[in-house]
Amino acid sequence: MQATDWDARYAEKAQWSTGPNALIAAELDGLPPGRAVDLAAGEGRHARWLAGRGWDVTAVDFSGVGLDRGRAAPGGDAVRWVVADVLSWAPAEPVALDLVLVAYLHLPGTDTVALLTRAVGWLAPGGRLLVLGHDVENTTRGVGGPQDPAILHSVDRLAPVAALLEVDRLAQVERPTPAGTALDTLLLGRRGR
Repeated sequence: MQATDWDARYAEKAQWSTGPNALIAAELDGLPPGRAVDLAAGEGRHARWLAGRGWDVTAVDFSGVGLDRGRAAPGGDAVRWVVADVLSWAPAEPVALDLVLVAYLHLPGTDTVALLTRAVGWLAPGGRLLVLGHDVENTTRGVGGPQDPAILHSVDRLAPVAALLEVDRLAQVERPTPAGTALDTLLLGRRGR
């Protein structure tokens, strides 16, 4: 999908809940706040949640309409909102991020690995990368999400990125939804010291 497609979706209605994904909240709960980037932030539900917990957050997405929704929502004034394509965006200055969050961004495999490899380079020693997205097996055993296997995640597809990190967790995970169980892939790791 292009930015204009997402702009139209966000203009039509809010796309997701206002609170964070439960698994993301569980994995990040208790971390001391620091500097974070939420890539492909959409309406910014995770960025706002992090900012509300004391994080210094930049939310990046190519949909200006989605980011405008986030900016206008409660807590939106505590986030920096950047309209940009995550495939070409980079922090404006050398940074040492404590967290890069990438939730439900689905790109062709080579684009995903290239983006996440760049993101690892933005992390401070000990900084974390958290990636969560629909698993390729979701098309046959789960519910919802994109149905193009070429853009979905898996443990094997994220392995090249995991090799750059001290991995806390790399797994296929189940996510209950009103329509049934969805399958996601989770990668959480830290940049070595």
